[in-house]
Amino acid sequence: FGYLFLEPSEREELLATTPEASRWLRRVYGGDELINGIERWCLWLIDVRPDELRRMPDVLARVERVRHERAKSGKARTREWAAQPTLFSENRQPDVPYLAVPKVSSERRSYLPIGFLTPDVIATGSLQVVPGATAFHFGVLSSAMHMSWMRYTCGRMKSDYQYSNSIVYNNFPWPEPLDDKARAAIEAAAQAVLDARAQF
Repeated sequence: FGYLFLEPSEREELLATTPEASRWLRRVYGGDELINGIERWCLWLIDVRPDELRRMPDVLARVERVRHERAKSGKARTREWAAQPTLFSENRQPDVPYLAVPKVSSERRSYLPIGFLTPDVIATGSLQVVPGATAFHFGVLSSAMHMSWMRYTCGRMKSDYQYSNSIVYNNFPWPEPLDDKARAAIEAAAQAVLDARAQF
């Protein structure tokens, strides 16, 4: 389904020939995009009507290539998805702002490069998402305590950290209950990190 993804230059070419495609284009983030600030786009066609699709021949051509590639796959489940070529085969997209955590990150990092994304930014399968997360969640997940837990419990992709929601996140001993003062301190520290990122 790579034909639903576009590099910035491909996006510009598509918009030059099909300006009405703009309402279907969304920024897309996977682990690489989040960590390295890479700009990528996707065609997010969940609600597109067949008549709208037919009025966008360049988009329709991409959809047909998705159908063709899925249909010739060696995996039965992928072949089934050929019947729905406008859709991502995995959709965990939150409808609220969310915290994005890359599934794979270098073991040389002291901290995972996690961040907030808005629901119009599409998350691929190489991100874990925490819908509705707050500064408190960001602060705890960015803490040295959570990083130590992650390094001890997570799997590895070669030697890189492989963050898992079922092993790392779900089993993490969250610091609860917290009084208002402790929670406010975590939120203030989290905001300081976000402010420093914005500055630089």
